[in-house]
Amino acid sequence: MVELAISHPEQTIDLIKPQILGKLIFYNKLYSIETSCPIDTVIKNKYYHKHPQELNLEYKKYFAHNEFYKYYNADRTDKDIEYFTLGKTDLLIGSNSFIFEIDPLFSTYYDYKIARIVAHDLLQNYLHEKILEFDIHNNQILSSNLVWSESQNALIELIYALYLSGSINNGKGEIRKIAVFFQQLFGIKLLEIHHAFHRMKTRAKSKTSYLDKLKEVLEEYMDKE
Repeated sequence: MVELAISHPEQTIDLIKPQILGKLIFYNKLYSIETSCPIDTVIKNKYYHKHPQELNLEYKKYFAHNEFYKYYNADRTDKDIEYFTLGKTDLLIGSNSFIFEIDPLFSTYYDYKIARIVAHDLLQNYLHEKILEFDIHNNQILSSNLVWSESQNALIELIYALYLSGSINNGKGEIRKIAVFFQQLFGIKLLEIHHAFHRMKTRAKSKTSYLDKLKEVLEEYMDKE
């Protein structure tokens, strides 16, 4: 999917409109969050930590098991004509009632779905940045010359593997704190940790490409010894 809803199959599909609407939804939510934010630092920290939990519930309710969400995140294009042709929304698929309020000559049901995904991702990234600022401010920054030279996704893969295997604090460590530690250790900022991990589930080949690489190079080294 590269570019807005089409009225004829031979037209180019343009997804610029959902991106703009997504940012509008994001800034509207951001305005609501920031204008209600308390002044006290301790209360403010708890306030910001509360919102990612709400976003996670929203993700589980609307996105986690949604076929269109998986389609969009996998960057597929094979059903674009079905999803983004104007006036062709199938009312039998269980669409939300807002479909009756949109202009069928301007938008499709899935334009709005993408806009919500965009807004959700932007807000989650913003809140993670805010929480990271508090965590770095409240914790001693590690002094290290170590530099992470792999991709951000590789580090996220490693963090989740350590967390899910119970390798840190006997499995009682929070994924957020583990992520903050690695960011401090390597002087790196990880964006979209939650969504990056879920995108790994839709990888065409191995879902654990970095861990596979670690296993391969370690075994090669052992065989040489």
